[in-house]
Amino acid sequence: MKKIVCVLTAGIILMWSAGAFADGIKIGAGAAPVSILKTVKEHFEKATAVKLTILEVGPKVAMQDLLKGTIDVVGAGITLDELIAVMKKDGIEVNKAELQSFVIGKNRAAAFINKSNPVSRLTKEQLKGIFTGKITNWKDVGGKDMPIIIVWGKLTPGVNTLLISKVLDGESPTKDVLEAVTGTDVKQNIASNQEAIGIVASNVVDDTIKVLEIPEMSSDIILVTQGKPSPNVRKLIDFIKGEGQKYIRQ
Repeated sequence: MKKIVCVLTAGIILMWSAGAFADGIKIGAGAAPVSILKTVKEHFEKATAVKLTILEVGPKVAMQDLLKGTIDVVGAGITLDELIAVMKKDGIEVNKAELQSFVIGKNRAAAFINKSNPVSRLTKEQLKGIFTGKITNWKDVGGKDMPIIIVWGKLTPGVNTLLISKVLDGESPTKDVLEAVTGTDVKQNIASNQEAIGIVASNVVDDTIKVLEIPEMSSDIILVTQGKPSPNVRKLIDFIKGEGQKYIRQ
């Protein structure tokens, strides 16, 4: 009888565990929205019993997944029009009329360098010179005599677009870069290269790298759904804009 009771108890526990997260939301996003989503994830799941799965794949890949129906939501650090333009540049047509977007926060781009680098601030002109390839040595901006390595995120169109529009004045960035994938990859590359610099979302900052004082670059962080958001996605949007605000670092 004891064995039967144990089996039944285990079965009840398994059934309860499965029922606790009977519904779920799968989100593909870039670094800025991922930071918000990871911050509220535990609190949202506890409050709603809706499981939140977060994939840091960048908004371009996420949009493709949304159109395929393999995820529920896209998170991006650029406007919907800018995201559609990025997709079009890659040969992917997106019908804006089929999408809805919701602002959930602010994306602020920051310039990161290695902690050993003595430089503490860069002007717009210096940033522009570095990212267009006209300034190639740290000594030209008050640093050590060493080459500048630009770490460029392939799946970070939000901060990349901010840099190009607000600092480079529409000019193309240099192609002489160390390619990374996500914002997290950019940060890790900078932490391991004393010559490195990169632009990533400010809310991914930690003590592994150094943040430079630079002119402000910001835009909205959005969630995008195909058609009207599902009831669970609506719960997530409302939670982030409401109770979730007390957990989010501004």
